[in-house]
Amino acid sequence: MKKFILGEKIQMTQYFDTNGIAHAVTLVSATPVTVTQVKSVITDGYDAVQVSGGVRKEQNIAKPQRGHFGDLGNFRYSKEFLINTDDLSNYVRGNILSVEQFTEGDTVRVSGISKGKGFQGVVKRHGFHGGRRTHGQKHSEREPGSIGAGGMQRVMKGMRMAGRMGSERITVRNLQIIAVDPKTNILVIKGALPGKRGTLLEITA
Repeated sequence: MKKFILGEKIQMTQYFDTNGIAHAVTLVSATPVTVTQVKSVITDGYDAVQVSGGVRKEQNIAKPQRGHFGDLGNFRYSKEFLINTDDLSNYVRGNILSVEQFTEGDTVRVSGISKGKGFQGVVKRHGFHGGRRTHGQKHSEREPGSIGAGGMQRVMKGMRMAGRMGSERITVRNLQIIAVDPKTNILVIKGALPGKRGTLLEITA
């Protein structure tokens, strides 16, 4: 059976296991989420479970969403997770999903929006080395160099150039859960996760 939950990134830190080995981990606050809709191939064209979490003032929720949530609560965010048809019967509207479904050692996939870095040059955006500092060049340390092909008089499609960087959906796979704390609803996941503190993350096992 597929496991999934929503969480907010807290911070990165060190975690020492029972052998005294330090691991670089990310702490995720994964409070319980509620199943607000179960979709099937027959009614919606695909099998998925919609879960909602967080709290928002009712006055800040659109009326269609209020009607959709009904008496389940005033949620801040909603996400869908694709599931197998065989697992569809395991989910009912109103079910509560918590961190207790995960165990230490589980391999998870985490998706989220990366940090926005604005307009950046080719050195930061693509890792260019820049121009040489010799042979009379004084200000070419961070220049991109040639961007066109001789005789074509145009820039080739897909050319790596300066531009907007970050704020993209990133998925990190094969991450390991180091520890689970049901009392505080915290997941300790080995490695770095996308986004800044407070970023909404989709965690799937």
